[in-house]
Amino acid sequence: MQGTARNPPRQASGEEPRDSAYRSPPVSIGALNQDSPFDARFARPAPHGPGPRGAVRPVKLGPLTLPNRYFLAPLAGVSDWPFRLLCREMGASIAHTEMISSHGLVHGGDQTLSYLERPPDERPFAIQVFGHVAEVLAEGARVAVEKYGPIDAVDINMGCPVKKVCCHGAGAAMLKEPSVAERAVRKVVDAVAPLPVTVKLRAGWDEEHRNAPEIAKACEQGGAVAVGLHPRTRAQMYRGRADWALIAATKKAVKIGVWGSGDLFSAHDARRMLEETGADAARIARGACGYPWIFRELVALERGEEPPEVTAQEWRAMILRHVDLAVQEKQDRFRVVRPEGAPRPRPYRENGGHAHFELTADEAERAAVRELRKHLLWYTRGRRGGLAFRRLAPDLHTAADVRRALDRFFPEDGSVPAEVRDEPIQGPLTADD
Repeated sequence: MQGTARNPPRQASGEEPRDSAYRSPPVSIGALNQDSPFDARFARPAPHGPGPRGAVRPVKLGPLTLPNRYFLAPLAGVSDWPFRLLCREMGASIAHTEMISSHGLVHGGDQTLSYLERPPDERPFAIQVFGHVAEVLAEGARVAVEKYGPIDAVDINMGCPVKKVCCHGAGAAMLKEPSVAERAVRKVVDAVAPLPVTVKLRAGWDEEHRNAPEIAKACEQGGAVAVGLHPRTRAQMYRGRADWALIAATKKAVKIGVWGSGDLFSAHDARRMLEETGADAARIARGACGYPWIFRELVALERGEEPPEVTAQEWRAMILRHVDLAVQEKQDRFRVVRPEGAPRPRPYRENGGHAHFELTADEAERAAVRELRKHLLWYTRGRRGGLAFRRLAPDLHTAADVRRALDRFFPEDGSVPAEVRDEPIQGPLTADD
């Protein structure tokens, strides 16, 4: 079989302090397309074996009953419909869209509408909206629900740490004032009733304002049915350790659901976070990038079953299917049609606006593979041959190119080609790097 660092041997009892299993990524990261977030995945112990056989625990989301408590988190630039589909097929019970601009929804932007694309059978279908004006947030959510349904749930982003979002008062900037958060939630709840509304939070704006429990209470008072907490502050971005203790404190502070996230790079991490915090669900983000099988592992372990091994053949098939779905997405397979009465963007003008181009089949394929390269690097990281694949990645332009690269470095029979046999496997960085 291909060498992989995803499942290193577990440490023997007594080799490390008791809390050593809870390690955050040892280096700072600034964005999903950097490598370091995934180092922790390979540094951690393999998922514990199956526990006592039991039923998978469902989760209530307003009127909805989700079959399990493992969700795909909304990821900007990642959570398009092909990736959501693959994660749901692996067991994710719900997968939100990436964050959608409420202003874009109100003004009918074409790029904004593309985030609403999905297969007709993606149900429940849940969207995430962001904005800094409560009335616009509510109107954007209402437009999405009324004009582009069926939509089953709405999430409000109060966790994005990116400067261009926060500088306008949106995303994590809404954590500064609980009354602002409560008003925004209340407006959206009123606009989309009876749909359930949830909120994505961070620990707070900075270390001096770690107010997640207080913000969660404000969201509860505004009518939210659950909050999803990534327990890092906006100032931390993705650096340091996710403070799971804050998830537990938030769970104790409110009666609504609390979904935990942060440093969930393996099934073991997610299960332990749920056990330690009492959270109602685990929202998997970077742990699913390059490894959608994490949801299958989680469901199997909760049932008391041994998760099936990901074979070389299945791994290759997943990558090639992802490529095919990405090409279909660029070919507008599920293009959203603007209905009568929906907001329309201003016409394209030479001195403003945006030009709109229809892609040919070849252009669509090349655009899809170009945008999918980050996923390809995530899939191949931690496998012998991954470094060679990384060097070749800029020259991959078509689905056939991807297949040839897989055949070259990751044969279907699971053998290790001679040209990569001595290649080191990408592993964890140290705190000194």
